[in-house]
Amino acid sequence: MPGIDESLVEAIRLPGARGASLVDWISGLALGAVGDAPGGDWEATAAQTAELARHVAENASLGAGGIAETDKEPAVEDLIATTGDAYHLLRFVSTPFDSTVFLHLWLDRNDGNLALARIRLAELAERLVLG
Repeated sequence: MPGIDESLVEAIRLPGARGASLVDWISGLALGAVGDAPGGDWEATAAQTAELARHVAENASLGAGGIAETDKEPAVEDLIATTGDAYHLLRFVSTPFDSTVFLHLWLDRNDGNLALARIRLAELAERLVLG
């Protein structure tokens, strides 16, 4: 089972990947990052994407009512933000403790395959070992 670094290296190998990170959406901190960062700064990107992830994860109108009180897992599996030249794919990671992390993949819109990236990121999230 891959850890953070191995998972991020696998993510950056996807066709069209510009950068990848693992972010804690409660603190807004990047737990690991590889490749280029949107805007050139992974810490700023982590903080900004964490705001989006936290808002969606806590929004009761999405999915099955936001975060379930008993297991603290977001009902939403992933988010896709589309820009003129890229996709930002955020995949929530289920963990045995608090499930407050997500994988962020920055994917070139011309060279990347969004469907493939979504499938592979889901597989990485399932296999990721934290700790």
